[in-house]
Formats: sequence, C-alpha cells, structure tokens
Amino acid sequence: MSIVIAKVMTAAAQARRTQEERTSAMRARLLDATVECLYELGYANTTTTEIAKRAGVSRGAQLHHFHTKAELVITAVDYLLTKRHEEFLAAFASLPAEANRAAVAIDLLWSIVSGPTFFAWLELMVAARTDAELRPVVAELSTRFAETVQCTFLEIFPPPRFPNPLFDIAPHFAFAVLQGLALDANILPGHGRAEQVIEALKRIAGLAIPANS
Repeated sequence: MSIVIAKVMTAAAQARRTQEERTSAMRARLLDATVECLYELGYANTTTTEIAKRAGVSRGAQLHHFHTKAELVITAVDYLLTKRHEEFLAAFASLPAEANRAAVAIDLLWSIVSGPTFFAWLELMVAARTDAELRPVVAELSTRFAETVQCTFLEIFPPPRFPNPLFDIAPHFAFAVLQGLALDANILPGHGRAEQVIEALKRIAGLAIPANS
C-alpha cells in the first residue's frame, strides 16, 4: 500500500469517527433536552420544536434522528434510566469494604427518585395510561427496567442462606416507598417526613439484607 493511499484511508477513518462523534453528541443533546422538557413542562406540553430549540439543533436534524415525539421521549427515558443505573453501579464500586451497603443503596435510590429522572419517567407512565400507541412500548421498557433492577440487586446483595420473604421483595418495596415519598414531597414540599421515612426504610433493609452483604 502506497503512502498516499494509506494517508487517504486514515483521513477517511478520522472523518468517519468525527462524524460519529458529532452525531452521538447531537443525539445526547436531544435526549437531555427531552428529559428536561418532560421534567419542567410535562408530557402534554413537551413538543419536538421545544426540544430541538433547547438542544440547539435544527428541526430537520431532530426529525432525521427521531421521527415522532413518542420515539424521542421513549428513547430519552430509556437513555436516562441506563445512565442512572451506570452511576448507581459506579457509586457502589467505589464503596469501602466497611460501608453499610444497604443504607447506601437507599440513599442512592432516593437521590435518583427525588430528582428529574423519576418525574420524567412518571410523565411517560401517566401519558401511556390513555395512549394506546405509547402503552405497549412503555410496558416493555418498564418490564426491562424492573428486570435490570432485580438483576442488579442480586449482584450487589447475594441471597441469604435461609429463605427471607423481605429479601425477595426488597427492591420493589424500596422503589414503591421512595416513589410515593417523592410524589408526596413534590406536592407538599416541607410538609412531609422524608428523613424519618428513609431512616425507617434503612432499618427495614437491615432486616431484609444479610449483615455481611
């Protein structure tokens, strides 16, 4: 292979990588802007025009990547849940050996559930209740996320030696309590007892999860 051909091929490869990087960055901006709109405006008031404006991309570019609002919103929520899951795992990987892992898990989940992630997800769930086209896609995403949560829980906290009904429902119970607490805190900020509920949930987690986990 001549030096000229090699240089041309290298330049072409670099151009492809640069284009892929630009495309990836554009998609990320669109997805972040979508989550921002869901959180601030709600599903009904979120429009593809507003998303494109916040992402700093043209409507044509937005439509090239995502043809419909539903496709964009579903992808954005999936992207956000995946991102938060990765952050959750990274936080656990950095814990010292003596850390109370069950208590840390509750704190991490609360930081996720009490922020934009949960409310963007909630907007999508509420919209899917009366949208026949959206409902099956959201159901599939919900099932996949629940399976991921269960698998992650079992990776972090191996099952106890003896049967423990609390352990079997621990992740579902924790999410149910924290999501309800997040809703309450959003509607009546400052009127709830979030700290006390979270501490109580940590004590329950101590009963569900073996001490050496």
